[in-house]
Amino acid sequence: MTPTLRTERLLLEPYIPQDEEDFVALFQDTRVSQWMGDGPASQDADRALFRRIFTKVYAHDLFDVWAVRRDGLLVGHAEIKPTDVVAGHEIIYALAPAAWGHGLGTEAAQAIVAYGFDTLALATVYATVAAPNKASLTLLDKIGFEHVRNIAEDDGSTTRVLARHLTASDEAPLAR
Repeated sequence: MTPTLRTERLLLEPYIPQDEEDFVALFQDTRVSQWMGDGPASQDADRALFRRIFTKVYAHDLFDVWAVRRDGLLVGHAEIKPTDVVAGHEIIYALAPAAWGHGLGTEAAQAIVAYGFDTLALATVYATVAAPNKASLTLLDKIGFEHVRNIAEDDGSTTRVLARHLTASDEAPLAR
């Protein structure tokens, strides 16, 4: 079961059915969805995706998916899940444009990485990012991710594969 994670300013918690409209609005914003999966999808497809979080992901405890909230409002989406692309677990995060530029993406990503190391006992956490997504690449570099390789996509674009390895400083809080 996906646990609730708290950071200084954010609450990452499992979605509730009442989040559907906010989830769809987030994913319908092309400034956000251009970087998610295969890019923008129809409103019906985003509603179906939201329902699958409950009927598949949560129902079968497949991986962790969070609603990212600030002051009670849904401001983003986050996941950590196994992926064949890297033969490991990757983090996924997206914030509404109104939440950009305040360090919230960094805060959310750090919380998910820490969860991967501490709770899932991962030695490495991955991220896959479209090469033009400079904001995510900068954020991930800032929190210790390193470039592993590039994937040439069928449409001619490039996806960068990044990794963050567990270090002694990550383990320090647990050792105290």
